[in-house]
Amino acid sequence: MGLRETRPDTRAAVETVVARYGCDPDFLSPILQDLQLELGYLPREALQAVSQLVEVPLSQCFAVATFYSSFSLVPKGQHVITLCLGTVCYLKGGRQIAETIQRELDIVEGGTTPDGLFTYQPVNCLGACALAPVLVVDGEYHDKVKPASVMSILNKYRRRESRGGDG
Repeated sequence: MGLRETRPDTRAAVETVVARYGCDPDFLSPILQDLQLELGYLPREALQAVSQLVEVPLSQCFAVATFYSSFSLVPKGQHVITLCLGTVCYLKGGRQIAETIQRELDIVEGGTTPDGLFTYQPVNCLGACALAPVLVVDGEYHDKVKPASVMSILNKYRRRESRGGDG
């Protein structure tokens, strides 16, 4: 798909972000970061447009987008659940918490619920071992989580959504 075949909203976002960096290929990573902030993820058509405008191979765009775990090539849910499965969190119940999340939301690692409300992404370490086990939702840390408390934590975000996103 060429730049002209890209959806107008995506194309406009790519052009705006790339122009901010003067089409300089040295800024490929920040371009992709800004673009993901704008679009919520990095769709293939956006990477193709960046490749053309910045004049780098598409493979280089994909290499950067797949190397860094902060980038996503698929849309994420409205709320991102990050569960630490590092050694300390794992030993203090991380695996059971993971199983609870997956069972209760009917979701796989890296997946998004069908309603688009939650994306679940376990990580190897969050660097918060003193708080183990740690569950982060939208950047908000929940410490010393127990499997029994997972649904009450997630329901808090469901309620926020039903009230229009306020806390």
